[in-house]
Amino acid sequence: MATPLPSIQPVAALAGIDLACRRGERLVFAGLSFALAAGGALVLTGPNGSGKSSLLRLLAGLARPEAGVIAWQGASVADDPAAHRGRLHFVGHQDALKGVLTVGETLAFWAGMRGGGEISAALAHFRLAALADWPCRLLSAGQRRRLALARLIASPARLWLLDEPTTGLDADAVADLVAALKGHRRDGGCVVLSTHTPVSLEGEETLRLEEFAARMPDDA
Repeated sequence: MATPLPSIQPVAALAGIDLACRRGERLVFAGLSFALAAGGALVLTGPNGSGKSSLLRLLAGLARPEAGVIAWQGASVADDPAAHRGRLHFVGHQDALKGVLTVGETLAFWAGMRGGGEISAALAHFRLAALADWPCRLLSAGQRRRLALARLIASPARLWLLDEPTTGLDADAVADLVAALKGHRRDGGCVVLSTHTPVSLEGEETLRLEEFAARMPDDA
């Protein structure tokens, strides 16, 4: 049975409705809502501990909200978690690379998980083609980050969830990322990313997590 949702007008591609998040014994945020249209970008800001990574994990289905609903095109993602996982890429703090695999093998593995993809285009976009035969253990921190981001190009997904994606990137690599984000949005894809560094995405919305900080009893 589908979860009944409050009316969202117009129906957003991705929406959070009165979300609350608990981490251990601490209620991190509460009363958080947003709506993101197809082609939209939502930038999460706030100090350390405000819940940026926690919200991204909720949106990725890696954790359950303490309260509220996450919806895709008007339907709760909890009604079909597998379908939701299939429509997203989540790039977190860890680059999730195996040192024994080459750069090309890594992208082929990720693309294969989704039935194929554009491996050559991904290598070229993030300037990794010359490193395709290198084992991942030989990559620098910046190269590892570029490879982790290259999966966004290597296989399709409607929703990109990115946790501090510019960490370790030089100016050229940041420009490569911004270009990828613009292309994804132009095709109707959605982006949610957290950052401490300003990233210009043109027409992005900003969600300041500190505005939803849950008050402790002794703050009342």
